[in-house]
Amino acid sequence: MPISRLELVPPTAEYEDQVMSYKAEMLENGDGFDGCAGLEKADTYAEWLDHEEWLNKLYGKNHTPSEVYLAVRKSDGAVVGIIDYRHPLSDFLFKFGGSIGYSVRPSERRKGYAKEMLGLILEKCREAGEEKVLLCCDKENEASAKTIIGNGGVLENEVTDTVGLTDSAEKSGNGIIQRYWINLF
Repeated sequence: MPISRLELVPPTAEYEDQVMSYKAEMLENGDGFDGCAGLEKADTYAEWLDHEEWLNKLYGKNHTPSEVYLAVRKSDGAVVGIIDYRHPLSDFLFKFGGSIGYSVRPSERRKGYAKEMLGLILEKCREAGEEKVLLCCDKENEASAKTIIGNGGVLENEVTDTVGLTDSAEKSGNGIIQRYWINLF
């Protein structure tokens, strides 16, 4: 495995300005907040840091706990992405969302960071005793599919997006979600 340019770190107060700038850039670009543990819904960084509590209140029994990490570039400490590992899988995540969600800041895309982030979180999943993880993406999101396949993902099937998660579902009303499994051992 090549030397990592990134490290995954839990969000702390020192990253407030970078994370809120990340949020603003994602909003300006019209992007989804995959893997961001509700960052788009949080009014403040302090609220987002306590994401488990308020997401549990928001979603109740449908909330799945997650471990959220910032992907920080080692060379300059810049937050280039956010990734979360959700476990155990709820029925909703099993069908549509998967075990892991991630996003890369728009200005940092096309540099291989998503593939590296996913590889790093897979190590954490192994350490947690997971045997395999599920990742889902919009069929039209070729970059995400390549990232998943590049980390060992094998397409199990495609399902119709009946809940409006994919860009194509928002546009046409019937997007397709691809479901990939990655075996960890």
